[in-house]
Amino acid sequence: MPDAPAHPLLDVLLAHGARAERMTASRVLPARTAEHADWPAWADTTVVQGYRRLGVERPWAHQALAADLLHRGRHTALATSTGSGKSLAFWLPALSAVRESSAAATLDPGNIASARTRPTTLYLSPTKALAADQLNALDRVLDAAGTRDVRVATCDGDTSREERSWVQDHADVVLTNPDFLHYALLPNHRRWSRLLKGLRYVVVDEGHAYRGVFGAHVSHVLRRLARLAERYGAERPTVVVASATSAEPAVSAARLIGVRPEDVTAVARDTSPSGRRTVVLWQPPEIASWRPPAEDAEGGTPSSMRRADPGEPDPWALPGDGVAGAGDTEVEPVAAEVPPEHPRRSATAEAADLLADLAAAGARSLAFTRSRRGAESVAQQARDHLRHAPDAAGRIAAYRGGYLPEERRELERALRTGDLLGLATTNALELGVDISGLDAVLIAGWPGTRMSLWQQAGRAGRAGADGLVAFVAREDPLDTYLVTHPEAVFDAPLEATVFDPANPHVLAPHLCAAAQEAPLRTEDLALFGDPAHVRGVLDVLVARGALRRRTSGWYWTHHQAATGLTDLRGAGGTPVRVVEHGTGRMLGTVDASSADGQVHDGAVYVHQGTTYVVNHLDLTDHTAVVQRRKLDYGTWSRSVMSVAIEGWDDDGAPGPETDATGHDLLTRQWGPVAWGLGPVEVTSQVVSFQRRRLPDMQVLGTEQLELPEHTLGTVAVWWSVPEWVLRASDITPEQTPGALHAAEHAAIGLLPLLATCDRWDLGGVSTELHPDTGEATVFVYDAYPGGAGFAERAYHLGATWLRATRDAIAACPCSDGCPACVQSPKCGSYNAPLDKDAAVRFLDAVLSHEPEPAADGAADAPGVTRPAA
Repeated sequence: MPDAPAHPLLDVLLAHGARAERMTASRVLPARTAEHADWPAWADTTVVQGYRRLGVERPWAHQALAADLLHRGRHTALATSTGSGKSLAFWLPALSAVRESSAAATLDPGNIASARTRPTTLYLSPTKALAADQLNALDRVLDAAGTRDVRVATCDGDTSREERSWVQDHADVVLTNPDFLHYALLPNHRRWSRLLKGLRYVVVDEGHAYRGVFGAHVSHVLRRLARLAERYGAERPTVVVASATSAEPAVSAARLIGVRPEDVTAVARDTSPSGRRTVVLWQPPEIASWRPPAEDAEGGTPSSMRRADPGEPDPWALPGDGVAGAGDTEVEPVAAEVPPEHPRRSATAEAADLLADLAAAGARSLAFTRSRRGAESVAQQARDHLRHAPDAAGRIAAYRGGYLPEERRELERALRTGDLLGLATTNALELGVDISGLDAVLIAGWPGTRMSLWQQAGRAGRAGADGLVAFVAREDPLDTYLVTHPEAVFDAPLEATVFDPANPHVLAPHLCAAAQEAPLRTEDLALFGDPAHVRGVLDVLVARGALRRRTSGWYWTHHQAATGLTDLRGAGGTPVRVVEHGTGRMLGTVDASSADGQVHDGAVYVHQGTTYVVNHLDLTDHTAVVQRRKLDYGTWSRSVMSVAIEGWDDDGAPGPETDATGHDLLTRQWGPVAWGLGPVEVTSQVVSFQRRRLPDMQVLGTEQLELPEHTLGTVAVWWSVPEWVLRASDITPEQTPGALHAAEHAAIGLLPLLATCDRWDLGGVSTELHPDTGEATVFVYDAYPGGAGFAERAYHLGATWLRATRDAIAACPCSDGCPACVQSPKCGSYNAPLDKDAAVRFLDAVLSHEPEPAADGAADAPGVTRPAA
């Protein structure tokens, strides 16, 4: 145990030594002194005066450097820490440009050209909340400057028609999100011609959020924006990509905006002041006894159902709390639940204790949780712990997606002003909403990436003050490994922001959208990537009738909007409104993808500590009617999941047809090992729920549900192995599920190195006897409707992929498996079962049957079977 840093609040967490054994490691990140610079000579004096009145006497050096780069028209990647004032760096040149134009028009009112070229700025953030926060910050600067000749407004899907019309005609700075740009602004570009003609700056905030397929989509949205701005006579706008946590920021920014890396300058040296930040790793204590949940009505836990850990989030919930992504959803057979040998207290219960103690000490804190349920639970338990101090208990709240916008804004205001001492939140507060002056941050459960960890940790100790961060481990092999191997947290590099704009499954619909906005010309192709590759995708679109080729270019000739061909976030449906019975008051919303599991009939819905029971879920009307009731129990839903291969004959052989999406079913043989690539249906269904008494989690009853199945039609790669191959490799029937599961995790983790995707763009399933193949099978699929090209890449690089997977597992120095090899940060089965050694033997067996390369150099390995034409 390292020496405890002398942070005044650490003693509160340690309970004056009573909880000292729970801290497994700590590290003090040193303070940083500020480096100031002079205001740039070109900066508008009125805008500078506004910043000075807000307390910014001189900018920090990185702010001045980035602002000057932007003023000179240089694309910039601004990658400094949370709370380092990145917004000043891009607002200073943007506001100064508008003020300069306004002054020129005032001094020379007859100069029509100056009025027509009034510069505009477009600000893009991944969330509406962040755009609203930036609007408030801009208003404060302009109010302090005493000028209102800069017209600033937000515009998104919630903006009324009248407000949108004013923005189109008058706004100098428009704050929005990529979704509005894709669905509304670009398709209606003629109405936005004033903004596009004067477009000087594009601000892409929280750039690290644009990864995977979402990042690839946004990269093409930005290319379409640049193309239209040029058509309206604007020079290509200068782009700044701001991110608090990013690996290779210039490379990522260049790929996002469609320029060469050498055309982007990275500003990564942070010159803002920062106090010491003490980061501790925390493992909840073992508990004296544990009673597993009662068996279900069938007398056991079905092998296709997952364990819901008492007091922890539903394992079926996707990571990111409403952010589109893939769940790592394995469905290998699982034995009936067995009590762990040394069970530990849940991370949510532990975080609630720590949050209450910090609030009692007067500290302002955030507690990040992995789910909406977890946020409500931590807040309520912390309030319960503070019943003896009602003043402090009344200053604890929850914050999550699904709250109404006005409620979220009020919570943000209360935290800023100190009216709230503690806020339990999902990752909805991970992004750059300006909340400073916090003393401590608790992180209950690994957030999935080191980028997210340090983004959340950056909320502590802002504005130069010292801060305290505690990562509280869940009872999960991954979390346990991290808190006992601090180097994996403190010393490992950040993950790369990975996405592939060349992915034809992403590129194709954006080419259609671009062609509808304005016919595509040959000179436009380079904007979307390698011209030869883009032309190849266009040829396919023409062959399929999506576009028409004319001598003057490519045209969209259909009546429907081309933007409907793609969903940027893969959100998958209309959110369900939660409405109170009797009053009709809307309490909030639940994502369509998780509504079945959260607001089914009989479910308990918690909103800021008040409990409701769902009377009825109407999926047609997208409404859940709830009634307020005081309860002593919660509900946990249970689901089943399956994967079916499309085009597979009843006799267990690949059929000759392709599916409706046009994806071929390909197979090849490596001796006894069968490989496949093709369309699959991933089906999930909520089938029942349990009522569990709180806080002891005793099962009070189980009820069956009749809810529809949800099917994701996508593309998967898979390999199947006969039982005799497993036994010959010394893999017993008991070891098989763990071997397949571990190999699947590692394969998903390695594929981004070959397919230029993000781990969250993939899903996986492993089963020792799949009904279609009749053998032990591992599936890895694209977690997007229709596929995204990743599985196809894996299929054609199968040997390289599995060899890298096998070597990564074997080379890892751990004994039983760790996050560096077979544990997954998003495993719905809590990383169990996993058998590292058996996984190596399993992959050795598969690779031992790899055929020799084809003598004629054909692209396909011997044994490839193609469907009939």
